[in-house]
Amino acid sequence: MRIVSGMRPTGRLHLGHYFGVIRNWLKLQNEHECYFFVADWHALTTGYKKTGELKSNTEELMADWLALGLDPSKAVLFVQSLVKEHAELYLLLGMLTPKSWLELNPTYKDLKYNLLKLHELKDAFKERFAGRTDELIRLLGVKVEEPEEFKAFLTERLAELLVEALFEGLIEKETLKRLNVSKKEFYETDTYGFLGYPVLQTADVLAYKGEAVPVGEDQLPHLELARELARRFNRLYGPTFPEPKPLLTETPKLPGTDGRKMSKSYGNAVYFADETDELRKKIMSMFTDPQKLRKNDPGHPERCPVFAWHRVFSADEAEQIERECKSGALGCVECKRRLFERVEAFIAPVRERRKELLSDRGELWRVFKEGSEKARQVASGTLKQVREAMNLP
Repeated sequence: MRIVSGMRPTGRLHLGHYFGVIRNWLKLQNEHECYFFVADWHALTTGYKKTGELKSNTEELMADWLALGLDPSKAVLFVQSLVKEHAELYLLLGMLTPKSWLELNPTYKDLKYNLLKLHELKDAFKERFAGRTDELIRLLGVKVEEPEEFKAFLTERLAELLVEALFEGLIEKETLKRLNVSKKEFYETDTYGFLGYPVLQTADVLAYKGEAVPVGEDQLPHLELARELARRFNRLYGPTFPEPKPLLTETPKLPGTDGRKMSKSYGNAVYFADETDELRKKIMSMFTDPQKLRKNDPGHPERCPVFAWHRVFSADEAEQIERECKSGALGCVECKRRLFERVEAFIAPVRERRKELLSDRGELWRVFKEGSEKARQVASGTLKQVREAMNLP
């Protein structure tokens, strides 16, 4: 089975990336025909103003991949922008993509609202509609088959329309000031590339006639769009693409050092590049059970981020750690010291290997340019078929 997946170069990889993506890739490269790419064009979707670190971030990602065990002899490892066929297929698929498919994509809407901090505004509008939808339905004079479902739909869409109206200057602007939201920032973020990036993702997969894409549940809407576009192209121009299916991946729950989702933006991530002293400092300052105030107090490991990490890194003694924590025999400092030793043992060889790789960046690029040439040979064959199907020269 041919599998395609990519990752944006936004900086060094952290443990969340490994357990969420890379660990699964390592398994897949031994079982399937895999194409893994550095999605540097996708990095421009929201970071088009700040490209100064794009090349170095790409190199960091390359080094992390190889240090973690991705093997260019088992999988095709390449850089997206070095395979121009992605851009050509993106253009052609864009010609047949209804704009509404992109605007209604829930991932697009969620990302836009998160970037612009508009959830609070939208929720405020929705609260104002609560209890008034019956009156709106009466005014519309229509018969509703599913009243509750229709009310929820009406409330959601009206709130979205009011947010848009606010940015179009149709509603007083004081609300924007109160929320510290910039109209300029809204328009500079809400770009053509931002709207259309699911089409580029589709091109990334269909350029290789990918049969499957490893995804989490939150990415299913993107893949469904790819499947819809493959069907639409095949219906219009003849059978050309397979419909890529999702490979849902189960990932262990590894929170950040503060208990929230591990993220660079939260400052709670542990990186494979972290030196021993830095790693020790992060582990020893991790949040623990707030109800375990003294060393001998019984703990509640089910609510402790440190124990969540022990489940991953100390699986062979997790039950014992849980018992000792609950009985009060194990204090938080000792618990974190044990965790540090496990995490350091896991990270140390990767850290040293990535240092070696980054000491010769020319060799890094040679490996990925070679992979990009392999990818381009496959993608160019696909584009030849696409052009013929669409009666293009």
